[in-house]
Amino acid sequence: MAKIATDRTTIDLFAAEKRPGRPKTNPLPREEQLRLNKRNQIRRDKTKGLKRIECKVTEQLYQQLDTKAQALQLTRSALIEQLLAEALAK
Repeated sequence: MAKIATDRTTIDLFAAEKRPGRPKTNPLPREEQLRLNKRNQIRRDKTKGLKRIECKVTEQLYQQLDTKAQALQLTRSALIEQLLAEALAK
């Protein structure tokens, strides 16, 4: 019997072939993974000397920041940091 690449019903013929998708490798539930990842992110930021600040802005200002950041090929965070540094330098 010939192996036809589009035939997926004979699994034994394709056992060695890698399947698309990410295999489940983490034994922790998703909520626990997210909590652990967030904790690790906070540690990495702390090591880099970064501090978190939050502020609420209007939808219009948010869109302007997003558009400007994309035009400059920056993240919104990097753009805001740059704008704050320029404002404080004056």
